[in-house]
Amino acid sequence: MSLQKELLKGYNDNIFKRKQEVTLKEHEIVELLKKENEEFKRLTEEHQNLETLLAEIDSKRYLTSDEEIERKRIQKQKLIRKDRMAELIRAYKKIHSN
Repeated sequence: MSLQKELLKGYNDNIFKRKQEVTLKEHEIVELLKKENEEFKRLTEEHQNLETLLAEIDSKRYLTSDEEIERKRIQKQKLIRKDRMAELIRAYKKIHSN
């Protein structure tokens, strides 16, 4: 392997490790917020319940018009909760970055 390829591999490995660390950190923040923040905990539970409902709908071979509308409504509700959870995570990071 050429020196350039070895250096590039080391660089890519380092980026991958840093991405894992950031992901792990975010996962830790999520777990912490689930325990300490009632809103975050509620949003997480609601998001999971909506995910379950969506999976039930998606398990059907064909959907009626009403089911398609309900599916879209559930997706929007999931996204609203996910967006709010992301806001809370960003706020936590901002407060604790100092």
